[in-house]
Amino acid sequence: MTDAPQWREAVEADAERLRRAARDRPGLMRQTLYLGTLGLVFVLPLVAATYAGHWIDLRLPGYSVRGTLSGIFVGLAFGAFNAYLLIRERKP
Repeated sequence: MTDAPQWREAVEADAERLRRAARDRPGLMRQTLYLGTLGLVFVLPLVAATYAGHWIDLRLPGYSVRGTLSGIFVGLAFGAFNAYLLIRERKP
């Protein structure tokens, strides 16, 4: 039993780590707010760029959906980039 103090320290360190993890775990409300923010960060650029593309299509002569489709793709790119930045910022 010469290793008893070493084992005891390892077990106490693991127990403290588990207590800290349980204490710092985010609650349901915090997770819900994070997911809502993530959704808004993705959807708002998509809607704004699509609306701007449609507005441009209405101003051009003839029937065209190029502006709307371009707005969708630009909005998807910006939304995905914003979501990536938000997720990367949250990681410990």
